[in-house]
Amino acid sequence: MIKESPLFWPAHMKDGSLYVLDETLIPKKVHYIKVRNTQEAVKVIRDMKTRAFGQFLVVLNTFLLELQNGRALSKEKLIEKIKETAEALNNSRPTFPFSEVTSIIVGWAQKASAENLDLIPFVTKNIHGYLQGIRYRRLERVQKIAALIKDGDSILTHCNVSGELAMAAAICKDQEKQIHFFATETRPYLQGAKLTAWELQKMGAQVTLVADNAIGSLMADEMVNKVIVGSDRSCANGDFANKIGTYQIAVLAKEFEIPFYVLTQPSNKIKSGEDIPIEVRDPQELLNFSGKRIVAGEVKGFYPGFDVVPSDLITESIAIDVN
Repeated sequence: MIKESPLFWPAHMKDGSLYVLDETLIPKKVHYIKVRNTQEAVKVIRDMKTRAFGQFLVVLNTFLLELQNGRALSKEKLIEKIKETAEALNNSRPTFPFSEVTSIIVGWAQKASAENLDLIPFVTKNIHGYLQGIRYRRLERVQKIAALIKDGDSILTHCNVSGELAMAAAICKDQEKQIHFFATETRPYLQGAKLTAWELQKMGAQVTLVADNAIGSLMADEMVNKVIVGSDRSCANGDFANKIGTYQIAVLAKEFEIPFYVLTQPSNKIKSGEDIPIEVRDPQELLNFSGKRIVAGEVKGFYPGFDVVPSDLITESIAIDVN
């Protein structure tokens, strides 16, 4: 039985509502936001209350909510509602490939209608099965990550890998591997400081927090020998997008001949990294911290949420197929 991090499965249904872990409050407290409809789900995604895999879970569970809320609707109206939900979720964040998942749900609803099946039970059962399959494959990947990590490794990570890296660290500890992690702050949201460092130490791993601009120095001083990061979108040619700052880490890893591993979800929907739409966040997220402005005068901000890592900088992609 693998010890599970709260970030591994940060959204779940309970008593007819969706509960989403508010990752912006960690490490101060663990609190779940109650979500009751598509509008609230989109807000949770846009406000970055959960990220990456958590947002993926929100998308899937939002359809369960709307199926539940639509019991009184005709089959035609319910299909229309599912399509509207898909469109709203697809538009919530441009870089994330939600459409690859929402199109599957819409397809199930259309299949149920075409074959005169009971739509709500059919689609609900398929979503639950889909979620179970993803959970199983993610647990498998945790084991692969643990096998990749060797005794004595010093691993650099950037942003947060939604529980998987921390759970692999717990397995390594049980195997008596002596390992150490360096986690970047990951500005401006500080996911590395607030989430990664928190969950790694919670799992019993040794972790050191470093400034985002300390990577070159760490590598030059031979303080790390592996890089493991997550990804938010993958391409047919192996390129991927991840939290801004990942690209410069990959370039430095190549320069210092340090293996660079990425956890991906394979996709053929986008040909290469240059085709990924990069979300540019509100500059106020960069210019303010904890509700207070950190720069004076008429200073502009520019905050692309992601950057793209070309496939030739990657040592190995550790993939799971969510489709």
